[in-house]
Amino acid sequence: MSEVIIERFTPADQPAARALILAGLEERWGVLDPSLNPDLNDIAASYAAGAFLVARMAGRLIGTGALLPEGEGVGRIVRMSVDSRHRRHGIGARILQALLDDARARGYRTIVLETTETWDDAIAFYLRQGFRIVARRDGEVHFAMALA
Repeated sequence: MSEVIIERFTPADQPAARALILAGLEERWGVLDPSLNPDLNDIAASYAAGAFLVARMAGRLIGTGALLPEGEGVGRIVRMSVDSRHRRHGIGARILQALLDDARARGYRTIVLETTETWDDAIAFYLRQGFRIVARRDGEVHFAMALA
């Protein structure tokens, strides 16, 4: 496998990042309403207060992940997505680790995230990465991690 590079999103990444995330959602749910994802219409603006990272292999965008401020000392991980052909190779873990490093640099003490309770692979992934489940409500599983 070619080397995977994790780097910050640039406006040139907009079409590929949006397409990757929407394809992953459509794959998961079978249908997709892009209007439910307005943050993806202008990723640079939507994530200006945080960090939006992309993973590339051989110049092709194959993964995304973002960090947003949630509150005093708290950050939220969102938009974790890896192209279906590149899953289970540690790419998601590398994106997540880079986001956690960014969170530490920002002084966050806690990271939160959520996923759908029927998304078993995602739940298992976050548990393997050291997150703990803090709540289950409205069809969502809520996770948290204390940062050292």
